[in-house]
Amino acid sequence: MAKYQYSIDCLSHLSIFSLPGSAGSQPMRKFSCVHLSTRQLNIRNLVSYEKQQVPVNATMFITTKGIKICVNSNQKWVQTAMKKIDQKRAIKGK
Repeated sequence: MAKYQYSIDCLSHLSIFSLPGSAGSQPMRKFSCVHLSTRQLNIRNLVSYEKQQVPVNATMFITTKGIKICVNSNQKWVQTAMKKIDQKRAIKGK
Protein backbone atom coordinates (compact mmCIF):
# COMPACT_ATOMS: atom_id res chain seq x y z
CA MET A 1 0.00 0.00 0.00
CA ALA A 2 2.81 2.43 0.84
CA LYS A 3 4.45 1.78 -2.52
CA TYR A 4 1.21 2.72 -4.31
CA GLN A 5 0.90 5.90 -2.24
CA TYR A 6 4.46 6.86 -3.17
CA SER A 7 3.59 6.48 -6.87
CA ILE A 8 0.64 8.84 -6.53
CA ASP A 9 2.84 11.40 -4.74
CA CYS A 10 5.42 11.23 -7.56
CA LEU A 11 2.73 11.78 -10.17
CA SER A 12 1.34 14.81 -8.36
CA HIS A 13 4.82 16.35 -8.12
CA LEU A 14 5.38 15.79 -11.82
CA SER A 15 2.08 17.44 -12.70
CA ILE A 16 3.13 20.61 -10.87
CA PHE A 17 6.06 21.03 -13.24
CA SER A 18 3.93 20.37 -16.32
CA LEU A 19 1.54 23.26 -15.68
CA PRO A 20 1.38 25.76 -18.53
CA GLY A 21 3.37 28.95 -18.25
CA SER A 22 2.94 32.11 -20.20
CA ALA A 23 4.80 33.73 -23.05
CA GLY A 24 4.22 37.44 -23.13
CA SER A 25 0.57 38.11 -22.38
CA GLN A 26 -0.72 34.89 -23.96
CA PRO A 27 -1.02 31.77 -21.77
CA MET A 28 0.54 28.66 -23.29
CA ARG A 29 -1.77 25.70 -23.87
CA LYS A 30 -1.02 22.10 -23.09
CA PHE A 31 -2.60 21.16 -26.41
CA SER A 32 -2.69 23.22 -29.58
CA CYS A 33 -3.81 22.43 -33.09
CA VAL A 34 -1.11 21.67 -35.62
CA HIS A 35 -2.93 19.22 -37.91
CA LEU A 36 -6.58 19.68 -38.85
CA SER A 37 -9.17 16.98 -39.35
CA THR A 38 -11.03 17.14 -42.66
CA ARG A 39 -14.02 15.14 -41.39
CA GLN A 40 -17.27 16.78 -40.37
CA LEU A 41 -18.02 15.92 -36.75
CA ASN A 42 -21.39 14.98 -35.27
CA ILE A 43 -22.53 18.15 -33.51
CA ARG A 44 -24.44 16.15 -30.87
CA ASN A 45 -21.13 14.70 -29.61
CA LEU A 46 -19.49 18.10 -29.07
CA VAL A 47 -19.59 19.79 -25.67
CA SER A 48 -17.05 22.59 -25.91
CA TYR A 49 -14.65 24.41 -28.22
CA GLU A 50 -11.66 26.74 -28.21
CA LYS A 51 -10.51 28.99 -31.00
CA GLN A 52 -6.83 29.41 -31.81
CA GLN A 53 -4.85 31.38 -34.34
CA VAL A 54 -1.30 30.17 -33.70
CA PRO A 55 0.33 28.02 -35.06
CA VAL A 56 -2.71 27.59 -37.37
CA ASN A 57 -6.15 29.20 -37.49
CA ALA A 58 -8.36 26.45 -36.09
CA THR A 59 -11.17 25.48 -33.77
CA MET A 60 -10.55 22.71 -31.27
CA PHE A 61 -13.74 20.83 -30.39
CA ILE A 62 -13.97 18.71 -27.27
CA THR A 63 -16.29 15.70 -27.47
CA THR A 64 -18.46 14.17 -24.77
CA LYS A 65 -15.65 11.64 -24.24
CA GLY A 66 -13.03 14.37 -23.77
CA ILE A 67 -11.39 13.88 -27.16
CA LYS A 68 -9.92 17.04 -28.70
CA ILE A 69 -10.30 17.41 -32.45
CA CYS A 70 -9.00 20.33 -34.49
CA VAL A 71 -10.79 21.57 -37.59
CA ASN A 72 -10.66 24.50 -39.99
CA SER A 73 -12.60 27.41 -38.43
CA ASN A 74 -13.80 28.69 -41.80
CA GLN A 75 -16.10 25.75 -42.56
CA LYS A 76 -19.83 26.46 -42.34
CA TRP A 77 -20.60 23.40 -40.18
CA VAL A 78 -17.96 24.55 -37.66
CA GLN A 79 -19.70 27.93 -37.27
CA THR A 80 -23.04 26.11 -36.81
CA ALA A 81 -21.57 23.77 -34.21
CA MET A 82 -20.07 26.67 -32.21
CA LYS A 83 -23.48 28.44 -32.18
CA LYS A 84 -25.21 25.29 -30.93
CA ILE A 85 -22.65 24.81 -28.16
CA ASP A 86 -23.08 28.46 -27.14
CA GLN A 87 -26.86 28.00 -27.05
CA LYS A 88 -26.51 24.92 -24.81
CA ARG A 89 -24.22 26.87 -22.47
CA ALA A 90 -26.72 29.74 -22.28
CA ILE A 91 -29.57 27.36 -21.38
CA LYS A 92 -27.48 25.62 -18.69
CA GLY A 93 -26.44 28.97 -17.25
CA LYS A 94 -30.04 30.01 -16.58
